[in-house]
Amino acid sequence: MLLEELRHEVWRMHLELPKNGLVTWTSGNVSGRDFETGLVVIKPSGVRYETMQPEDLVVADLEGKVVEGDVSPSVDTPTHLYVYRHRPDVGGVVHTHSPYATAFAALGRPIPVVLTAMADEFGGPIPCGRYCKIGGEEIGQEIVRAIGDSVAILIKSHGVFTIGPTPTAATKAAVMVEDVARTVHLVLQLGQPEDIPEEEVERGHRRYVQKYGQRLSPGQI
Repeated sequence: MLLEELRHEVWRMHLELPKNGLVTWTSGNVSGRDFETGLVVIKPSGVRYETMQPEDLVVADLEGKVVEGDVSPSVDTPTHLYVYRHRPDVGGVVHTHSPYATAFAALGRPIPVVLTAMADEFGGPIPCGRYCKIGGEEIGQEIVRAIGDSVAILIKSHGVFTIGPTPTAATKAAVMVEDVARTVHLVLQLGQPEDIPEEEVERGHRRYVQKYGQRLSPGQI
């Protein structure tokens, strides 16, 4: 079985999507890119999360040719592959229709940076890209065009896409998008919040990136 370690990571991250309320039934998907071979592991189309196993995942090259797998890959595969081809830093892509974040997408509205958690995790507002036809590379093109320095983007009237150096990092971003979207939605029921000043957003994000979590010495890695 090709890319066994990456397969298991992508499979585990798929299980996080329903666990965190980010998908229903068979919607949504996670993919991971192997930087050495350039091959991509992605969810098969229309398969239930609770029945899916690592060996059910599909391996494709960056042009979409299936290298290993007996089932069709996700219909969002062209989107994922376009991002990988144009963002060599990206090793994981996640797509969800998580309800609070997708509500902002339905309005074509970015999620404003009114929470320190957003400043920390995203370094600014979560942008919303324009409406795109589904099924080809248009969504991937819009992600690359509009995501900027963020790790998350909404696509108008569609849903959420997140990226990261690994499938795990991209999945964490997807969980955080829905978490902040829910809080911002509640805030908007109470009043109109003020955006956090840009310098504070930058300071918070820099501090989070540089100091949050454990820093292991070379001997501990």
